[in-house]
Amino acid sequence: MTSPGTEPHVERRRAERRHSDRRQALGAAPEDSWFGALADGNQSTLQPGFGDESRLEPEGASSESRFLAREARRIVVGEGSALRRVFGAYVAARAALGTALVLTPWIMSLLGTRLAVEALLVCMAYAVQAVSMWLLPPSPVPGMPASRLVRRQWVLTIGVDLFVFSLLHLLEPGAHLNYAALLALPVLMAGVMTKRVGALATAALVSLVLLAGVWRASLSGAFSAVLLTQAGLGGLGAFAITLLSGELAQRLAREERTARGSLELARQQARLNRLVIEEMTDGVLVVDRRCRVRAANPAARGMLGARAADRPAPFALHGEAGWETLLQAIEKAFGAGRWPREHRELTLPHVDGGTHTVQVRARFTKRSGIGEEATAPQEVCVLFLEDMRSVQARVQQEKLAAMGRMSAGIAHEIRNPLAAIAQANALMLEDDLAGAQQRLARIVEDNVERLKRIVDDVMAVAPGTTSGPQAIDATAEVARICREWLATSGLPSGTSDARVELDLPPVPMPVLFDPEHLRRVLTNLLDNACRHGTETPGAVVVCLRHPPAQAPGGALLTVASDGPPIAPDVERHLFEPFFSTRSRGTGLGLYICRELCERYRASIDYRPGPAGGRHRNVFRVLLRSAPTA
Repeated sequence: MTSPGTEPHVERRRAERRHSDRRQALGAAPEDSWFGALADGNQSTLQPGFGDESRLEPEGASSESRFLAREARRIVVGEGSALRRVFGAYVAARAALGTALVLTPWIMSLLGTRLAVEALLVCMAYAVQAVSMWLLPPSPVPGMPASRLVRRQWVLTIGVDLFVFSLLHLLEPGAHLNYAALLALPVLMAGVMTKRVGALATAALVSLVLLAGVWRASLSGAFSAVLLTQAGLGGLGAFAITLLSGELAQRLAREERTARGSLELARQQARLNRLVIEEMTDGVLVVDRRCRVRAANPAARGMLGARAADRPAPFALHGEAGWETLLQAIEKAFGAGRWPREHRELTLPHVDGGTHTVQVRARFTKRSGIGEEATAPQEVCVLFLEDMRSVQARVQQEKLAAMGRMSAGIAHEIRNPLAAIAQANALMLEDDLAGAQQRLARIVEDNVERLKRIVDDVMAVAPGTTSGPQAIDATAEVARICREWLATSGLPSGTSDARVELDLPPVPMPVLFDPEHLRRVLTNLLDNACRHGTETPGAVVVCLRHPPAQAPGGALLTVASDGPPIAPDVERHLFEPFFSTRSRGTGLGLYICRELCERYRASIDYRPGPAGGRHRNVFRVLLRSAPTA
């Protein structure tokens, strides 16, 4: 509360000083807090730093605690420690005091009193030293704590003050001026800036100087019990000032360390929050009542379209085509004071120029000032945006997982009756059947084999069948699998008219994979390549190489064929289950390849061949390298 005698301009200066300290504190760490955008709703630009001042000024705190919080914040964000600033103020006070001591003799001469020449020379020398110390401060000593003075600093400040003020006190023992009061300054600074032993020693020296002044007065016959009592009380006061200032300085240092540690924890938490929000796949927008975006993570900028990709916050949602639906929803929510309990689906522009549907949820929060700086609560809205394509993909993935579990159970149940059918059909083929019956039995046998392959494919990707990866030599395994596949398919190998060419390195390439699963992946790719490729020599090329520098992995296995290019509408569904371009295909081959690769943290993808090249279809498998012994 302002006292009746306080002038308005004084209060105005105090308010400006408080706001200046606040701005300085908020500007201390511009990149630390993602929610620094909430700093001040009345400003057109964001104030960098910690927008949430509740870290240092808790809600409902007393005026004293708020003052201490502001002081702690000012201490920890300023340059150097609080005691270093106290030392700077002490050096400036010495310069001002030296100037005053030089001017004192001229003022006294105007009053008709002349001082001793010796005292005048001492004052002039002290003024020169104090002003020089203020204008040309000594450089700090590396490794020394800011709360303590090194010996050189002690001598140039406290030591000089003790010597000069003691000399003035002894030269002018109260005849015209009493210099004894000046001795309180070095005593005070010794208690603040030196260790307790040094501070007590300084107080003891001051006590001896006061007693020496009484002794000098006794030589001129002016000794009295009053002077001795004054000297004794002055010595006791020096010790009291030393102990009290030392205790206060230690408390200030402890508070500073605590505040600095708390601020560092807050900064770490802010960095963690920033990292989490920036890496979220869901978009996060902070919007105020004026529909200005105060902060947005990269995912949200991508969902808002190309216009928001590089626009710095804050930016307005008004006047932008494509954002009208979001703007209307936010204005309606602010007007109603709440967001619908269920999510809302809005259409927004996409970065590629089209549109997409996003699922929007919102939460409201309020922020207000503290204590004397309190302002009206400002309501902001935090929006969570999720692309409906991601939602649909997640739902589809859950459906596929459920379908996979169900299919695995069905396949397991089919195995036993399928084995019985195959065995019964084999017994029938052993009998002397007529030609028509033989054909029917062969049809049954072919379809039983097809069902067995489907069951094996489904069981291969069933949950719970994962085996641990093994360190294998990719060069040797690929060569062995290709030889076995060529022998089974009846295709020549190693000749000039060979349909399949192998391009393998001469050195081992250790990777992490299961040999049997690698056989399934490579066999499936070879089957597809030969099925859709031509029958000319070199129509299919199997290559094993080290991956490019920008691609992590241990080995890059490619299977290229010279078949017709895959259409774009087919390419996007290549690795989906039950998708096939053949009437008798199961649509599980490439899906199983992808599942097996992901099981061992490998990857498989399709790349069109180089334009004008022979091999226009390339499937790539990036295998993880095995750790070397």
